Amino acid sequence: MVEDRGKEVVVDIQTVEDWLSHAQELVPVALDKAREVKGFPGRWKMIISKLEQIPSRLSDLSSHPCFSKNALCKEQLQAVSKTLKEAIELAGLCMGENYGGKLRMQSDLDALSGKLDLNLRDCGLLIKTGVLGEATLPLAVASSSSEPEAAIHSNTRELLARLQIGHLEAKHRALDTLVELLTATSPRIREKAVTVICSLAESGSCENWLVSEGLLPPLIRLVESGSTVGREKATISLQRLSMSADTARAIVGHGGIRPLIEICRTGDSVSQAAAACTLKNISAVPEVRQNLAEEGIVKNLTASNDNLKRAVISEGGIRSLLVYLDGPLPQESAVGALRNLVSSVSAEMLISYAFLPRLAHVLKSGSLGAQQAAASAICRVCTSAEMKKLAGEAGCIPLLIKLLEAKSNSVREVSAQAISSLVSVSQNRREVKRDDKSVPNLVQLLDPVPQNTAKKYAVASLASLASCKKCKKLMISYGAIGYLKKLTEMDIPGSKKLLERLERGKLRGLFSKK
Repeated sequence: MVEDRGKEVVVDIQTVEDWLSHAQELVPVALDKAREVKGFPGRWKMIISKLEQIPSRLSDLSSHPCFSKNALCKEQLQAVSKTLKEAIELAGLCMGENYGGKLRMQSDLDALSGKLDLNLRDCGLLIKTGVLGEATLPLAVASSSSEPEAAIHSNTRELLARLQIGHLEAKHRALDTLVELLTATSPRIREKAVTVICSLAESGSCENWLVSEGLLPPLIRLVESGSTVGREKATISLQRLSMSADTARAIVGHGGIRPLIEICRTGDSVSQAAAACTLKNISAVPEVRQNLAEEGIVKNLTASNDNLKRAVISEGGIRSLLVYLDGPLPQESAVGALRNLVSSVSAEMLISYAFLPRLAHVLKSGSLGAQQAAASAICRVCTSAEMKKLAGEAGCIPLLIKLLEAKSNSVREVSAQAISSLVSVSQNRREVKRDDKSVPNLVQLLDPVPQNTAKKYAVASLASLASCKKCKKLMISYGAIGYLKKLTEMDIPGSKKLLERLERGKLRGLFSKK
Protein backbone atom coordinates (compact mmCIF):
# COMPACT_ATOMS: atom_id res chain seq x y z
CA MET A 1 0.00 0.00 0.00
CA VAL A 2 2.79 2.40 1.00
CA GLU A 3 6.19 2.15 -0.70
CA ASP A 4 9.31 4.13 0.32
CA ARG A 5 11.45 5.53 -2.49
CA GLY A 6 14.08 7.60 -0.78
CA LYS A 7 12.27 10.58 0.64
CA GLU A 8 9.22 10.07 -1.55
CA VAL A 9 6.23 8.09 -0.32
CA VAL A 10 3.89 6.69 -2.95
CA VAL A 11 0.40 5.83 -1.73
CA ASP A 12 -2.02 3.71 -3.72
CA ILE A 13 -5.21 3.56 -1.66
CA GLN A 14 -8.69 2.91 -3.02
CA THR A 15 -11.17 1.79 -0.35
CA VAL A 16 -12.25 3.37 2.91
CA GLU A 17 -10.87 0.31 4.74
CA ASP A 18 -7.48 0.94 3.11
CA TRP A 19 -7.54 4.56 4.26
CA LEU A 20 -8.41 3.42 7.79
CA SER A 21 -5.43 1.03 7.83
CA HIS A 22 -3.19 3.76 6.42
CA ALA A 23 -4.22 6.25 9.12
CA GLN A 24 -3.82 3.61 11.86
CA GLU A 25 -0.30 2.85 10.60
CA LEU A 26 0.65 6.52 10.58
CA VAL A 27 -0.46 7.25 14.18
CA PRO A 28 2.32 5.32 16.01
CA VAL A 29 4.91 6.66 13.55
CA ALA A 30 3.77 10.22 14.20
CA LEU A 31 3.74 9.68 17.98
CA ASP A 32 7.23 8.13 18.04
CA LYS A 33 8.65 10.95 15.95
CA ALA A 34 6.88 13.62 18.02
CA ARG A 35 8.19 12.17 21.31
CA GLU A 36 11.77 12.29 20.02
CA VAL A 37 11.67 16.04 19.32
CA LYS A 38 13.58 18.13 21.87
CA GLY A 39 12.80 21.63 20.58
CA PHE A 40 9.51 23.53 21.07
CA PRO A 41 8.53 21.25 24.01
CA GLY A 42 5.29 23.04 24.90
CA ARG A 43 3.90 22.88 21.38
CA TRP A 44 4.90 19.25 20.83
CA LYS A 45 3.41 18.22 24.17
CA MET A 46 0.06 19.63 23.02
CA ILE A 47 0.38 17.98 19.59
CA ILE A 48 1.18 14.61 21.22
CA SER A 49 -1.90 14.82 23.45
CA LYS A 50 -4.05 15.34 20.34
CA LEU A 51 -2.33 12.57 18.38
CA GLU A 52 -3.09 10.20 21.26
CA GLN A 53 -6.83 10.87 20.84
CA ILE A 54 -6.92 9.90 17.16
CA PRO A 55 -7.06 6.06 17.58
CA SER A 56 -10.27 6.23 19.66
CA ARG A 57 -11.88 8.55 17.08
CA LEU A 58 -10.90 6.20 14.26
CA SER A 59 -12.33 3.32 16.25
CA ASP A 60 -15.64 5.19 16.71
CA LEU A 61 -15.87 5.78 12.97
CA SER A 62 -14.89 2.27 11.88
CA SER A 63 -17.29 0.58 14.33
CA HIS A 64 -20.31 2.28 12.76
CA PRO A 65 -22.35 -0.18 10.66
CA CYS A 66 -22.44 2.20 7.68
CA PHE A 67 -18.74 3.08 7.87
CA SER A 68 -17.78 1.63 4.48
CA LYS A 69 -20.83 3.00 2.65
CA ASN A 70 -20.39 6.69 3.33
CA ALA A 71 -18.19 8.96 1.21
CA LEU A 72 -17.66 11.33 4.13
CA CYS A 73 -15.79 8.63 6.09
CA LYS A 74 -13.28 8.19 3.30
CA GLU A 75 -12.78 11.95 2.96
CA GLN A 76 -12.33 12.28 6.71
CA LEU A 77 -9.73 9.51 6.83
CA GLN A 78 -7.88 11.16 3.94
CA ALA A 79 -7.80 14.43 5.90
CA VAL A 80 -6.56 12.68 9.06
CA SER A 81 -3.85 10.85 7.10
CA LYS A 82 -2.69 14.09 5.52
CA THR A 83 -2.40 15.74 8.95
CA LEU A 84 -0.49 12.74 10.38
CA LYS A 85 1.98 12.86 7.49
CA GLU A 86 2.48 16.57 8.13
CA ALA A 87 3.18 15.81 11.81
CA ILE A 88 5.81 13.25 10.81
CA GLU A 89 7.45 15.70 8.39
CA LEU A 90 7.54 18.56 10.92
CA ALA A 91 8.92 16.27 13.62
CA GLY A 92 11.72 15.27 11.24
CA LEU A 93 12.53 18.90 10.48
CA CYS A 94 12.60 19.77 14.18
CA MET A 95 14.88 16.84 15.09
CA GLY A 96 17.30 17.83 12.33
CA GLU A 97 16.88 21.53 13.16
CA ASN A 98 16.33 21.87 9.45
CA TYR A 99 13.77 24.65 9.23
CA GLY A 100 13.73 28.18 7.93
CA GLY A 101 13.54 30.04 11.21
CA LYS A 102 12.12 29.58 14.70
CA LEU A 103 9.11 31.81 14.19
CA ARG A 104 8.13 30.03 10.98
CA MET A 105 8.31 26.62 12.68
CA GLN A 106 6.26 27.90 15.62
CA SER A 107 3.64 29.04 13.14
CA ASP A 108 3.71 25.67 11.33
CA LEU A 109 3.31 23.79 14.62
CA ASP A 110 0.38 25.99 15.66
CA ALA A 111 -1.25 25.31 12.29
CA LEU A 112 -0.69 21.55 12.77
CA SER A 113 -2.30 21.73 16.21
CA GLY A 114 -5.31 23.49 14.70
CA LYS A 115 -5.65 20.83 11.98
CA LEU A 116 -5.60 18.07 14.60
CA ASP A 117 -8.35 19.89 16.53
CA LEU A 118 -10.39 20.06 13.33
CA ASN A 119 -9.84 16.37 12.54
CA LEU A 120 -10.89 15.30 16.04
CA ARG A 121 -13.94 17.57 16.01
CA ASP A 122 -15.05 16.46 12.55
CA CYS A 123 -14.75 12.76 13.39
CA GLY A 124 -17.06 13.39 16.34
CA LEU A 125 -19.51 15.37 14.24
CA LEU A 126 -19.80 12.60 11.68
CA ILE A 127 -21.26 10.44 14.45
CA LYS A 128 -23.35 13.17 16.09
CA THR A 129 -25.04 14.45 12.91
CA GLY A 130 -26.46 11.00 12.24
CA VAL A 131 -25.29 11.23 8.63
CA LEU A 132 -23.49 7.89 8.90
CA GLY A 133 -26.86 6.22 9.24
CA GLU A 134 -27.42 7.01 5.58
CA ALA A 135 -25.67 5.34 2.62
CA THR A 136 -25.32 8.61 0.76
CA LEU A 137 -25.13 9.17 -2.95
CA PRO A 138 -22.55 11.38 -4.71
CA LEU A 139 -23.33 15.06 -4.37
CA ALA A 140 -25.31 16.01 -7.44
CA VAL A 141 -28.50 17.82 -8.23
CA ALA A 142 -31.35 15.50 -9.07
CA SER A 143 -32.74 16.32 -12.47
CA SER A 144 -36.21 14.90 -12.03
CA SER A 145 -38.87 14.30 -9.44
CA SER A 146 -38.39 10.55 -9.77
CA GLU A 147 -35.49 10.43 -7.28
CA PRO A 148 -36.57 8.32 -4.28
CA GLU A 149 -37.30 10.30 -1.14
CA ALA A 150 -34.71 8.32 0.82
CA ALA A 151 -32.00 9.47 -1.58
CA ILE A 152 -33.17 13.09 -1.34
CA HIS A 153 -33.11 12.89 2.44
CA SER A 154 -29.68 11.27 2.30
CA ASN A 155 -28.27 14.03 0.08
CA THR A 156 -29.54 16.85 2.30
CA ARG A 157 -28.34 15.11 5.47
CA GLU A 158 -24.90 14.74 3.91
CA LEU A 159 -24.94 18.40 2.90
CA LEU A 160 -25.80 19.41 6.45
CA ALA A 161 -22.85 17.38 7.72
CA ARG A 162 -20.54 18.85 5.06
CA LEU A 163 -21.53 22.36 6.15
CA GLN A 164 -20.30 21.52 9.66
CA ILE A 165 -17.05 19.67 8.97
CA GLY A 166 -13.90 20.22 6.97
CA HIS A 167 -12.20 23.30 5.60
CA LEU A 168 -13.86 26.46 4.27
CA GLU A 169 -13.53 25.55 0.59
CA ALA A 170 -15.37 22.24 1.14
CA LYS A 171 -18.14 24.04 3.00
CA HIS A 172 -18.55 26.49 0.13
CA ARG A 173 -18.86 23.61 -2.33
CA ALA A 174 -21.54 22.03 -0.15
CA LEU A 175 -23.45 25.29 0.01
CA ASP A 176 -23.21 25.71 -3.76
CA THR A 177 -24.83 22.29 -4.13
CA LEU A 178 -27.51 23.26 -1.62
CA VAL A 179 -28.34 26.37 -3.68
CA GLU A 180 -28.70 24.17 -6.76
CA LEU A 181 -31.04 21.83 -4.87
CA LEU A 182 -33.12 24.83 -3.89
CA THR A 183 -33.92 25.47 -7.56
CA ALA A 184 -34.38 21.81 -8.60
CA THR A 185 -37.49 20.85 -10.59
CA SER A 186 -38.69 18.41 -7.92
CA PRO A 187 -40.83 20.09 -5.20
CA ARG A 188 -39.71 17.42 -2.72
CA ILE A 189 -36.04 18.18 -3.31
CA ARG A 190 -36.71 21.90 -2.85
CA GLU A 191 -38.53 21.17 0.43
CA LYS A 192 -35.59 19.16 1.76
CA ALA A 193 -33.09 21.83 0.71
CA VAL A 194 -35.03 24.74 2.22
CA THR A 195 -35.46 22.78 5.46
CA VAL A 196 -31.68 22.56 5.75
CA ILE A 197 -31.35 26.28 4.96
CA CYS A 198 -33.99 27.10 7.59
CA SER A 199 -32.01 25.18 10.22
CA LEU A 200 -28.82 27.00 9.24
CA ALA A 201 -30.53 30.42 9.29
CA GLU A 202 -32.05 29.79 12.72
CA SER A 203 -28.71 28.65 14.12
CA GLY A 204 -27.66 32.32 13.93
CA SER A 205 -24.09 31.46 12.92
CA CYS A 206 -23.90 31.88 9.15
CA GLU A 207 -26.45 34.48 7.96
CA ASN A 208 -23.92 36.51 5.96
CA TRP A 209 -22.52 33.38 4.37
CA LEU A 210 -25.96 32.21 3.24
CA VAL A 211 -26.82 35.58 1.73
CA SER A 212 -23.47 35.93 -0.03
CA GLU A 213 -24.05 32.60 -1.78
CA GLY A 214 -27.14 33.98 -3.55
CA LEU A 215 -29.89 32.28 -1.55
CA LEU A 216 -32.31 35.22 -1.37
CA PRO A 217 -33.80 35.04 -4.91
CA PRO A 218 -34.66 31.30 -4.75
CA LEU A 219 -36.02 31.72 -1.20
CA ILE A 220 -38.30 34.53 -2.38
CA ARG A 221 -39.47 32.41 -5.32
CA LEU A 222 -40.34 29.62 -2.88
CA VAL A 223 -42.35 32.07 -0.76
CA GLU A 224 -44.12 33.07 -3.95
CA SER A 225 -44.89 29.69 -5.48
CA GLY A 226 -43.52 26.84 -3.37
CA SER A 227 -45.36 23.99 -1.68
CA THR A 228 -46.89 24.57 1.76
CA VAL A 229 -43.80 23.24 3.52
CA GLY A 230 -41.47 25.06 1.15
CA ARG A 231 -43.25 28.39 1.62
CA GLU A 232 -43.24 28.03 5.39
CA LYS A 233 -39.54 27.16 5.67
CA ALA A 234 -38.55 29.84 3.15
CA THR A 235 -40.54 32.50 5.02
CA ILE A 236 -38.99 31.50 8.36
CA SER A 237 -35.54 31.68 6.75
CA LEU A 238 -36.24 35.18 5.44
CA GLN A 239 -37.47 36.24 8.87
CA ARG A 240 -34.16 35.33 10.44
CA LEU A 241 -32.03 36.71 7.62
CA SER A 242 -33.95 40.00 7.50
CA MET A 243 -32.66 40.89 10.98
CA SER A 244 -29.64 42.30 9.14
CA ALA A 245 -30.36 45.74 7.62
CA ASP A 246 -28.27 44.91 4.53
CA THR A 247 -30.21 41.70 3.95
CA ALA A 248 -33.52 43.51 4.52
CA ARG A 249 -32.57 45.92 1.73
CA ALA A 250 -31.60 42.99 -0.49
CA ILE A 251 -34.98 41.29 0.09
CA VAL A 252 -36.69 44.46 -1.11
CA GLY A 253 -34.34 44.67 -4.10
CA HIS A 254 -35.18 41.09 -5.12
CA GLY A 255 -38.92 41.77 -5.06
CA GLY A 256 -39.66 40.08 -1.75
CA ILE A 257 -42.29 42.47 -0.36
CA ARG A 258 -45.33 41.40 -2.39
CA PRO A 259 -44.90 37.63 -1.78
CA LEU A 260 -44.53 38.33 1.96
CA ILE A 261 -47.73 40.41 1.98
CA GLU A 262 -49.52 37.59 0.20
CA ILE A 263 -48.35 35.13 2.87
CA CYS A 264 -49.75 37.48 5.54
CA ARG A 265 -53.13 37.25 3.80
CA THR A 266 -53.34 33.59 2.84
CA GLY A 267 -50.64 31.57 4.64
CA ASP A 268 -51.00 29.32 7.68
CA SER A 269 -50.49 30.81 11.14
CA VAL A 270 -46.75 30.05 11.36
CA SER A 271 -46.03 31.42 7.89
CA GLN A 272 -48.19 34.50 8.54
CA ALA A 273 -46.32 35.28 11.74
CA ALA A 274 -42.92 34.78 10.07
CA ALA A 275 -43.92 36.95 7.09
CA ALA A 276 -45.24 39.71 9.37
CA CYS A 277 -42.00 39.64 11.41
CA THR A 278 -39.95 39.81 8.21
CA LEU A 279 -41.89 42.85 7.04
CA LYS A 280 -41.42 44.47 10.45
CA ASN A 281 -37.67 43.88 10.20
CA ILE A 282 -37.69 45.46 6.75
CA SER A 283 -39.73 48.44 7.99
CA ALA A 284 -36.99 49.17 10.55
CA VAL A 285 -34.66 50.21 7.68
CA PRO A 286 -35.49 53.88 6.98
CA GLU A 287 -34.56 54.01 3.29
CA VAL A 288 -36.83 51.11 2.30
CA ARG A 289 -39.97 52.31 4.08
CA GLN A 290 -41.10 54.05 0.90
CA ASN A 291 -41.03 50.70 -0.89
CA LEU A 292 -43.26 49.31 1.84
CA ALA A 293 -45.61 52.27 1.57
CA GLU A 294 -45.91 51.77 -2.17
CA GLU A 295 -46.94 48.16 -1.54
CA GLY A 296 -49.54 49.29 1.04
CA ILE A 297 -47.92 47.42 3.94
CA VAL A 298 -46.97 50.16 6.42
CA LYS A 299 -50.59 50.72 7.48
CA ASN A 300 -51.15 46.98 7.84
CA LEU A 301 -48.07 46.57 9.99
CA THR A 302 -49.16 49.30 12.40
CA ALA A 303 -52.88 50.10 12.55
CA SER A 304 -54.07 46.71 11.33
CA ASN A 305 -51.73 44.52 13.35
CA ASP A 306 -54.42 43.83 15.99
CA ASN A 307 -56.70 42.59 13.21
CA LEU A 308 -54.06 40.09 12.17
CA LYS A 309 -53.74 38.93 15.78
CA ARG A 310 -57.50 38.48 16.15
CA ALA A 311 -57.70 36.59 12.87
CA VAL A 312 -54.98 34.15 13.92
CA ILE A 313 -56.63 33.57 17.32
CA SER A 314 -60.17 33.17 15.93
CA GLU A 315 -58.97 30.60 13.40
CA GLY A 316 -57.44 28.41 16.11
CA GLY A 317 -53.94 29.68 15.53
CA ILE A 318 -52.96 29.52 19.20
CA ARG A 319 -53.62 25.79 19.43
CA SER A 320 -51.83 25.02 16.14
CA LEU A 321 -48.83 27.15 17.13
CA LEU A 322 -48.55 25.36 20.47
CA VAL A 323 -48.01 22.08 18.62
CA TYR A 324 -44.73 23.51 17.31
CA LEU A 325 -43.57 24.02 20.91
CA ASP A 326 -43.82 20.33 21.76
CA GLY A 327 -41.17 19.11 19.32
CA PRO A 328 -37.58 18.15 20.21
CA LEU A 329 -36.13 21.47 18.98
CA PRO A 330 -38.76 24.29 19.10
CA GLN A 331 -37.93 27.09 16.69
CA GLU A 332 -38.12 30.85 16.96
CA SER A 333 -40.97 31.51 14.52
CA ALA A 334 -43.74 29.68 16.41
CA VAL A 335 -42.60 30.92 19.83
CA GLY A 336 -42.29 34.48 18.52
CA ALA A 337 -45.79 34.32 17.07
CA LEU A 338 -47.21 33.15 20.40
CA ARG A 339 -45.31 35.88 22.23
CA ASN A 340 -47.01 38.44 20.01
CA LEU A 341 -50.44 36.93 20.67
CA VAL A 342 -50.43 36.37 24.45
CA SER A 343 -51.58 39.89 25.28
CA SER A 344 -54.78 39.19 23.31
CA VAL A 345 -55.53 35.91 25.11
CA SER A 346 -56.97 35.43 28.63
CA ALA A 347 -54.82 33.98 31.40
CA GLU A 348 -57.38 31.19 31.86
CA MET A 349 -56.97 30.10 28.24
CA LEU A 350 -53.17 30.11 28.52
CA ILE A 351 -53.35 28.03 31.71
CA SER A 352 -55.72 25.53 30.06
CA TYR A 353 -53.25 25.18 27.18
CA ALA A 354 -50.34 24.48 29.62
CA PHE A 355 -48.62 27.47 28.06
CA LEU A 356 -46.01 28.03 30.80
CA PRO A 357 -44.83 24.38 30.99
CA ARG A 358 -44.46 24.50 27.20
CA LEU A 359 -42.39 27.67 27.49
CA ALA A 360 -40.19 25.84 30.01
CA HIS A 361 -39.66 23.12 27.39
CA VAL A 362 -38.63 25.80 24.88
CA LEU A 363 -36.21 27.35 27.38
CA LYS A 364 -34.62 23.93 27.83
CA SER A 365 -34.63 22.52 24.29
CA GLY A 366 -35.38 25.31 21.78
CA SER A 367 -33.06 27.13 19.41
CA LEU A 368 -31.42 30.25 20.86
CA GLY A 369 -33.92 32.48 19.06
CA ALA A 370 -36.79 30.39 20.42
CA GLN A 371 -35.37 30.62 23.95
CA GLN A 372 -35.20 34.40 23.65
CA ALA A 373 -38.79 34.55 22.41
CA ALA A 374 -39.90 32.28 25.29
CA ALA A 375 -38.24 34.52 27.89
CA SER A 376 -39.91 37.52 26.26
CA ALA A 377 -43.28 35.73 26.37
CA ILE A 378 -42.81 35.11 30.10
CA CYS A 379 -42.26 38.85 30.60
CA ARG A 380 -45.51 39.60 28.74
CA VAL A 381 -47.75 36.95 30.26
CA CYS A 382 -46.53 36.91 33.87
CA THR A 383 -48.07 40.17 35.02
CA SER A 384 -50.02 38.72 37.96
CA ALA A 385 -48.76 36.94 41.08
CA GLU A 386 -50.65 33.82 40.03
CA MET A 387 -48.97 33.60 36.61
CA LYS A 388 -45.55 34.33 38.12
CA LYS A 389 -46.09 31.53 40.63
CA LEU A 390 -47.12 29.14 37.84
CA ALA A 391 -43.99 30.06 35.84
CA GLY A 392 -41.87 29.10 38.83
CA GLU A 393 -43.74 25.84 39.31
CA ALA A 394 -43.27 25.04 35.62
CA GLY A 395 -39.49 25.08 36.09
CA CYS A 396 -38.71 28.29 34.19
CA ILE A 397 -36.41 29.90 36.79
CA PRO A 398 -33.27 27.68 36.63
CA LEU A 399 -33.51 27.71 32.83
CA LEU A 400 -33.68 31.53 32.77
CA ILE A 401 -30.69 31.69 35.14
CA LYS A 402 -28.72 29.49 32.74
CA LEU A 403 -29.67 31.78 29.83
CA LEU A 404 -27.93 34.64 31.64
CA GLU A 405 -24.71 33.01 30.39
CA ALA A 406 -25.73 33.22 26.70
CA LYS A 407 -23.34 34.92 24.29
CA SER A 408 -26.14 37.02 22.82
CA ASN A 409 -26.68 40.28 24.70
CA SER A 410 -30.38 40.41 23.76
CA VAL A 411 -30.92 36.90 25.19
CA ARG A 412 -29.21 37.87 28.45
CA GLU A 413 -31.27 41.04 28.67
CA VAL A 414 -34.68 39.43 28.24
CA SER A 415 -33.74 36.58 30.61
CA ALA A 416 -32.70 39.08 33.29
CA GLN A 417 -35.93 41.00 32.70
CA ALA A 418 -37.99 37.83 33.20
CA ILE A 419 -36.14 36.96 36.42
CA SER A 420 -36.55 40.49 37.80
CA SER A 421 -40.31 40.10 37.28
CA LEU A 422 -40.64 36.59 38.71
CA VAL A 423 -38.66 37.27 41.92
CA SER A 424 -41.42 39.53 43.18
CA VAL A 425 -43.12 36.29 44.30
CA SER A 426 -41.57 34.84 47.47
CA GLN A 427 -41.44 31.20 46.38
CA ASN A 428 -39.70 32.18 43.14
CA ARG A 429 -37.27 34.30 45.12
CA ARG A 430 -36.41 31.28 47.28
CA GLU A 431 -35.72 29.22 44.18
CA VAL A 432 -33.41 31.89 42.74
CA LYS A 433 -31.50 31.99 46.05
CA ARG A 434 -31.06 28.20 45.99
CA ASP A 435 -29.46 28.26 42.52
CA ASP A 436 -25.67 28.53 42.88
CA LYS A 437 -25.34 30.29 39.53
CA SER A 438 -27.95 33.01 40.08
CA VAL A 439 -25.89 35.60 41.97
CA PRO A 440 -22.65 35.14 39.96
CA ASN A 441 -24.54 35.37 36.66
CA LEU A 442 -26.51 38.44 37.73
CA VAL A 443 -23.40 40.20 39.08
CA GLN A 444 -21.70 39.66 35.70
CA LEU A 445 -24.61 41.55 34.13
CA LEU A 446 -23.78 44.63 36.22
CA ASP A 447 -20.92 45.29 33.80
CA PRO A 448 -21.25 49.02 32.91
CA VAL A 449 -20.18 48.65 29.26
CA PRO A 450 -22.72 50.23 26.83
CA GLN A 451 -23.46 47.00 24.96
CA ASN A 452 -24.67 45.34 28.18
CA THR A 453 -28.35 46.33 28.17
CA ALA A 454 -29.29 43.92 30.97
CA LYS A 455 -27.81 46.15 33.72
CA LYS A 456 -31.04 47.58 35.12
CA TYR A 457 -32.74 44.17 35.28
CA ALA A 458 -29.70 42.66 37.01
CA VAL A 459 -29.82 45.47 39.58
CA ALA A 460 -33.54 44.89 40.19
CA SER A 461 -33.08 41.13 40.56
CA LEU A 462 -30.12 41.47 42.96
CA ALA A 463 -32.00 44.06 45.01
CA SER A 464 -34.73 41.47 45.59
CA LEU A 465 -32.11 39.01 46.85
CA ALA A 466 -30.12 41.44 49.00
CA SER A 467 -32.13 40.69 52.16
CA CYS A 468 -30.45 37.26 52.20
CA LYS A 469 -27.07 37.41 53.99
CA LYS A 470 -25.62 34.58 51.91
CA CYS A 471 -26.62 36.28 48.65
CA LYS A 472 -25.27 39.60 49.85
CA LYS A 473 -21.89 38.06 50.69
CA LEU A 474 -21.81 36.41 47.26
CA MET A 475 -22.57 39.71 45.54
CA ILE A 476 -19.68 41.36 47.37
CA SER A 477 -17.28 38.49 46.71
CA TYR A 478 -18.05 38.57 42.97
CA GLY A 479 -17.29 42.30 42.72
CA ALA A 480 -20.77 43.82 42.74
CA ILE A 481 -19.67 46.89 44.70
CA GLY A 482 -17.17 47.97 42.05
CA TYR A 483 -19.75 47.57 39.30
CA LEU A 484 -22.45 49.37 41.28
CA LYS A 485 -20.24 52.40 41.92
CA LYS A 486 -19.95 52.88 38.17
CA LEU A 487 -23.67 52.21 37.62
CA THR A 488 -24.52 54.80 40.29
CA GLU A 489 -22.51 57.38 38.34
CA MET A 490 -24.54 56.37 35.27
CA ASP A 491 -27.83 56.86 37.18
CA ILE A 492 -28.97 53.26 36.60
CA PRO A 493 -32.23 52.91 38.60
CA GLY A 494 -31.80 51.12 41.93
CA SER A 495 -28.00 50.90 41.73
CA LYS A 496 -27.33 53.51 44.44
CA LYS A 497 -29.70 51.90 46.93
CA LEU A 498 -28.27 48.42 46.32
CA LEU A 499 -24.71 49.78 46.63
CA GLU A 500 -25.54 51.32 50.01
CA ARG A 501 -27.00 48.03 51.28
CA LEU A 502 -23.94 46.07 50.22
CA GLU A 503 -21.49 48.60 51.66
CA ARG A 504 -23.35 48.57 54.99
CA GLY A 505 -23.16 44.80 55.02
CA LYS A 506 -19.46 44.91 54.21
CA LEU A 507 -18.77 47.35 57.05
CA ARG A 508 -20.76 45.28 59.54
CA GLY A 509 -18.76 42.24 58.42
CA LEU A 510 -15.48 44.07 59.08
CA PHE A 511 -16.57 45.19 62.57
CA SER A 512 -17.84 41.73 63.48
CA LYS A 513 -14.44 40.25 62.61
CA LYS A 514 -12.79 42.61 65.11
